[in-house]
Amino acid sequence: MPFLKRVVAALAATTLAVPAVMAQHIAQTPPEADAKTAWSAPEPWRTDRFYLQTSIASVHFHPDDEHDNSQSLINPEWRLDRQWLKGQVLVGAASFDNSFGQASWYAYGGLLWRPVETVQPFYLKLTAGVLHGYRGEYQDKIPMNNSGYAPAIIPSMGYCYNRFCSEVVLFGAAGLMWTVGMTLP
Repeated sequence: MPFLKRVVAALAATTLAVPAVMAQHIAQTPPEADAKTAWSAPEPWRTDRFYLQTSIASVHFHPDDEHDNSQSLINPEWRLDRQWLKGQVLVGAASFDNSFGQASWYAYGGLLWRPVETVQPFYLKLTAGVLHGYRGEYQDKIPMNNSGYAPAIIPSMGYCYNRFCSEVVLFGAAGLMWTVGMTLP
């Protein structure tokens, strides 16, 4: 349990630090940078990119002895040079062991927004797709999983430093995951 408390504290500190980092960056941004957008910004915020991430910690809101918090996520993502609803279009697929140690997959599409023009490293992301892998006695742990495949909507927020990024991901009402990744040219 002490490990779980440290993970929650680290996630909370990261989440609370983002607004402070954004405010500091805004204060240091020269006025001529205000005219840039996500689509005209210099490297590495140009849009046609691959992104590869893995998880480093997860925490469940309602811990259970059956939960396996081992980190095994591998998530390649393609961030296209397209916009829809003022967000950058992306597609991806994730392979991971679910909370019960079962091999699982998530194939998705989504949008990435950079809501603060002067803080391009900060972003919000929303993905929607199909989740597979919750089987047997754990099939009912996710909603609408009657056939072994279930719809999923996953929000997250992230921040990048050069090509390295970190995200806080909300996986339903179950918990949070902290990831690290890298954009590839």
